[in-house]
Order: sequence, then structure tokens, then C-alpha cells
Amino acid sequence: MIDDCTTDVPLRLTEWTSCGGCAAKWGAAPLTALVRELAASADGSLLVGLAPFDDAAVYRLSDDLALVSTTDFFPPLVDDPGDFGAIAAANACSDVFAMGARVVLALNISAFPERMPIEAVEAILRAAGAVVAEAGGAVAGGHTIRSEEPIFGLAVQGLVHPDRVWTKAGARAGDALVLSKPLGTGIVLAAGAEEDKASAIQRMKTLNRAAAEALASLPEGEAPRAVTDVTGFGLLGHGWEMAERSEVVLRFDSAALPLYAGALEAAEAGVRTGGDARNRAHLEHRVQSSAPVALEAIGYDPQTSGGLLASVTPASAAHLAETAGFSIIGEVVAGSPGVELR
Repeated sequence: MIDDCTTDVPLRLTEWTSCGGCAAKWGAAPLTALVRELAASADGSLLVGLAPFDDAAVYRLSDDLALVSTTDFFPPLVDDPGDFGAIAAANACSDVFAMGARVVLALNISAFPERMPIEAVEAILRAAGAVVAEAGGAVAGGHTIRSEEPIFGLAVQGLVHPDRVWTKAGARAGDALVLSKPLGTGIVLAAGAEEDKASAIQRMKTLNRAAAEALASLPEGEAPRAVTDVTGFGLLGHGWEMAERSEVVLRFDSAALPLYAGALEAAEAGVRTGGDARNRAHLEHRVQSSAPVALEAIGYDPQTSGGLLASVTPASAAHLAETAGFSIIGEVVAGSPGVELR
């Protein structure tokens, strides 16, 4: 885990932007409509593309090798440049891990104000490169433009066997739902105590590599049925994507959700991020909730560099909880596609 890529530059990155992290994503409703317009493809080697879209694209190169390709970038959600670079890199690599692949290559996507201190830019790039190396890959280039607001992320490429690609489809009634990281990054960074923010930032810089490797190491016949990572659409939004693709109901236990320190208190105090309303609007009639208001808010809260959400057998869920730090947060049940938060 990278914790030594900070800088002494007297700079607060969040003062340079109006909206940071995955909360800056477009809302799911207009994005889904736009993607639908672009979804057609006649290339049989495109195993995962826009119809339906997933966490990354997958293209078959040979009978035993496929390329996984994704990109992710956003404005700063933290003040320290090194933290920003590390979080952006971990977040971008996460999509590759969510598809069951290994990271091999990344390209920087950078947009910085010309007046930004060069030391800050160097810290962002250095921290991102260190995280990509920790993920198993290398930063091999990129592109930088001028921008009034700083924006940074990466295009990441990975490799996977075509028969071992994980998608959001495949969850089955009777499966258990597991999650590899706590929830509440948006709410904590918006209004948490400084020590709570620091704790969340440290975990956001942590790659999902170990979680993906734990899922991949499950015995034959116990492999994950469906996997995604929890980011800007929140637990409930990404849960809905899994439910829709798998044609099942995802039932979450609000009392079992792992939370970042300070998240519940901030949510109970009424703290909400801008992405909360967009996520709620998109999920109207798709989510049924009887959970406490604060826990419901955490379910809608946009996450940045969130954990892997997986649908696995109950035996695998118990194993992952005992050996790999996953939390068991619900179950899959038969029914018309939907999400329940109880």
C-alpha cells in the first residue's frame, strides 16, 4: 500500500474543483440512455462491450487470452496531491480486477491548470505510478491538457482467460452477497472528522487486487457468479446493475453493511453528497427500502475506490469472510429484478 507519495506543497486540491471523485460521474439515467445509442457491434471477438456495458470492455485475442480495457478519471476529492494520485489509480485499476483480470499497463489521463505548482503534478503522477506498479502493471505514457479544474485518472489494460471473465450477470437465487471494503466514502469526506477522513483515504488507496485474488482462488465449482466494484452509483446502484443483468433480487441487510468510521454519524446528521439525489432518481421503483434513513443514505452514497461486490455460494462467502476480510451483506433471491435494503 502506498503511503509515502505526499508533498509539502501548500495546496488544497479540493479548493480547485466544484465536485470530486466518483460523485462527479454523470447520473446513471442519462448515461444509460447514451450508451444504448452506441451499443451496436458486429465484432465477435468483443466479449464484453456496451450491450450490455460492464465494468470494462473485454476483447478476445486468442483462445486462451483476452484483453480487458477500462478508463476512469475525476476531479480531486482530497487535498493532498499524492493521495489524489493514489486513489485515482486504485480506482481505475479496480475495474480490471472486477472483471477477474490482472493489470499489465496503464496510461495517464491528465488535465491541470497551468498555474498549478509542478510539484503537485509530480506528486500526483508519482503516486499513481507507484499504485499501478503495486497492481502488477506499469504506466507507459498518457496525455495532458490544460484545464481550469484539475482532473486525473488512467486508462488501464489487463489480461484474462476468455473463459474466466467475471461480469455483473450470473448471480443465482441462494447465493450470498459479499463486499470487500466499507461504505461511506462520499459522506465521510464531505463531513467526517479529520481522523475518519484519514482512515477512509488510506483504505481508498488500497487496491482491490487482494480481494480479486481471493475470489479467483475459490475452488472449481465455487467461482464467483457475478462481480462488480462499488463506485459512483453507490451500493444500491451497482447492486441494481447486478440484479438486472442476473434477473434476480439482491437483498441487502443494512445492519450487516461495513461502514467507515464516522459515516453513520454524518449520515444521521443529514449529510448527503450531490450524487445521492441522482442515484435515488435513477433507482426509483427499483429499490425497496425499510432500512433506517441513515443506512439507506449510505446505500445511495457515491463511492470512490470502493470494494468488490460479489455473488458467491454461502460456503464461499463464509470462507471469504474468515480468510480475506470480506463482509457478508445479503443474499440473492428469486423474483423480478430489483434491490431490497432491509
